[in-house]
Amino acid sequence: MNLSLNIFSSIPCWLIPLLVGVICAILGYLLGRLFGGGNSNEDVDLNVYKNRISKLETDLAACKASKDKVSRSSGAGNTVSSFAAGAVVAGAVSPQKEEVKIETGVVFDAAAAKAVFGKTIKQDDLTVVEGIGPKIKELFHNHDVKTWAALAACSVEKCQEVLNSGGKRFEIHKPGTWPRQADLAAKGLWKELNDWQDQLDGGK
Repeated sequence: MNLSLNIFSSIPCWLIPLLVGVICAILGYLLGRLFGGGNSNEDVDLNVYKNRISKLETDLAACKASKDKVSRSSGAGNTVSSFAAGAVVAGAVSPQKEEVKIETGVVFDAAAAKAVFGKTIKQDDLTVVEGIGPKIKELFHNHDVKTWAALAACSVEKCQEVLNSGGKRFEIHKPGTWPRQADLAAKGLWKELNDWQDQLDGGK
């Protein structure tokens, strides 16, 4: 008993609180790691999801920008490659304004067309193209070419095939300018179309 008292009495009094403090610090650290370890994993998972969301938002913004760029830079002739492609019309006829949204993204303005041509122009009337009359229009309709955009998408060779299907009386026509004229009509460029037609000879 005297030996144990001698051992404690030989330890400086300031060392005991220091040892207790060190032990408490170690226990506190171990308990913190034990009970707080899950939070670090949750933080890592949260950061992973935040990074994924950020990347998806960036991809979405890039996709929208790319779509806007394509819609601005491409005409009807570049976006449609088949006879029937122009048959789809986006939008509806307004009862008050004779306007229809066509696939080029341009709104058909009957008043603007009439102001240039001096007569009423109907939406997607192929006879607006110089060189196309009612009979040739029927030929194109029979081949599912019923809109300006669809005609603009046709190559000159395709137009000639349509004419050839009508027999010899139609084969003599020269459709070299028809797709370009239809493209101007589809885009609502009435002044340009009218000026160009003044220089054409029967659509040639």
